[in-house]
Amino acid sequence: MKKFMLGLSLVICLLGIGVFPVTARAYYFNLMASSTNVIINPDGTATLEYTFDFGNNSNASPLDAVDIGMPNDKYDINTVQADVDGQPVYDFEPSPYVDPGIAVNLGNLSIQPGKKGRVHVVVGKVSDMLHPATQQEAEKYASFKFSPTWFGSEYVYGETDMTVTLTLPPGIQSQEPRWITPDSNWPGTSEPLTGRDAQDRVFYQWHSPNASADSQYVFGATFPARLVPESAIVAAPLFNFNINPDDLCCGGFFVVFFGIMALIWGVAIVGSKKRKMQYLPPKIAIEGHGVKRGLTAVEAAVLMEQPPDRVFTMILFSVVKKGAASVLSREPLNIQITDPQPADLRVYEIEFLNAFKISFENKRKRELQNLMIDLIKNVTEKMKGFSRKETVEYYKSINEKAWQAIKAADTPEVQAKVIDEALDWSLMSEDYDKKARDAFSGRTVYMPMWWGHYDPVYRHNTAGLGGGFDMSSSAGGSKNISVSLPTLPGADFAASMVTGVQNFSSNVIGDLTGFTGAVTDKTNPVPVTRSSGGGGGGSCACACACAGCACACAGGGR
Repeated sequence: MKKFMLGLSLVICLLGIGVFPVTARAYYFNLMASSTNVIINPDGTATLEYTFDFGNNSNASPLDAVDIGMPNDKYDINTVQADVDGQPVYDFEPSPYVDPGIAVNLGNLSIQPGKKGRVHVVVGKVSDMLHPATQQEAEKYASFKFSPTWFGSEYVYGETDMTVTLTLPPGIQSQEPRWITPDSNWPGTSEPLTGRDAQDRVFYQWHSPNASADSQYVFGATFPARLVPESAIVAAPLFNFNINPDDLCCGGFFVVFFGIMALIWGVAIVGSKKRKMQYLPPKIAIEGHGVKRGLTAVEAAVLMEQPPDRVFTMILFSVVKKGAASVLSREPLNIQITDPQPADLRVYEIEFLNAFKISFENKRKRELQNLMIDLIKNVTEKMKGFSRKETVEYYKSINEKAWQAIKAADTPEVQAKVIDEALDWSLMSEDYDKKARDAFSGRTVYMPMWWGHYDPVYRHNTAGLGGGFDMSSSAGGSKNISVSLPTLPGADFAASMVTGVQNFSSNVIGDLTGFTGAVTDKTNPVPVTRSSGGGGGGSCACACACAGCACACAGGGR
């Protein structure tokens, strides 16, 4: 067997950049070892086999799902099989974080903090993996490149003992196949181990004991096209990069060209990330007249396109205040739901509580995404005929008044009442965390009665000391407030507010941009464009300009 060196290849993979909390981690693990086998079948489809040896960090959340990038969207999810330490799992779905990709939900086989586990996944059928090769041979060759899935650096640490195997179709003579040199960042040897497996298929195998699970490595091979159906080899390569450098008379042009393209792609990435957070449909921006009054704090936050973790924290405040739920723990977020439920719950509060009745985290996340979609549609409907700009300014003024009232409250009775009434409105500020520290630090905060049901640390620290403020109505209708609990230092209260939102993001939502992007795809999707020549517009996870390639993009960090 002989080595085939590609003159020049370019693999460009555009990855969405998530926003992650800096103070808490939902997933954090070491991928101790990984094995990837890409098998090209006689019909020209590919079978992908992954084996991951995970070591979950003792301070992380359970590793309850693994996202695996696919080379394209031509995979058959019905052919997926998986197991954890030999025990089968059956819950597969398109990944909410990787497009294209699949999510393998581990369920009761989740790898717990401080534990290890082996996850084995087989995707039985992926089509459109093969492309025409560009090298000159006596006969036509098929070619492919493949990049094993990788994970976000926010979630994975340490080195990985990595093995990558490319298995070619049966019927190849020893002198016929070629392997393509891996990219220069591959920490192992560029020349693979070669051999034949038990089915007499030629394979190439690369190995490195110190690879990085958050890095992309690209491998490839070519073989005679006669070994697979002609229909399995798709589209000619985008460019032929087998160029003699002596023929390039305008090298500066290429430098400038690719520099401009890199800048455009960079701007596109940032713009894509920003757009995913814009979940309101364009029609809500068509100006009507006047202010839409009567929105709840939650609805006003949606109108202002506040991040979902902030919106959900406001809903949590609301259901706790109404006595519909209590927070048992924040990490992980665990809510005890009251039975029977209060009669004054809003639809979105009921949907929120129903989501937390679901123990499986990924399904709960989908229900919360559906909740956001319903909220956005409801707010859009309510805003018909009204000015969004004027309405946003109106609710911004309510937000400012809420903070002014909080800062001005100078007696325990007034302070507790203001916090009880204004706290959810205060969260609409872009810089609510800074305002909370400014408003509460250096003072003593008297807590409303319901706060112990929201902050379990506060509840435990004050257990048996009287139960908080008694804000029950007197016969005359006024509120009698009696202090029966120790006060809370203002800095601690501000920190509790801020970390409450952060914990919601890290423990329930995960990747905020990915979560919101899934909502935006439904409520404010990217317009579909078509070329003037009649071809359909589209996108792909990896755009490869080479001798034919299929690049599996990064996993979702789980």
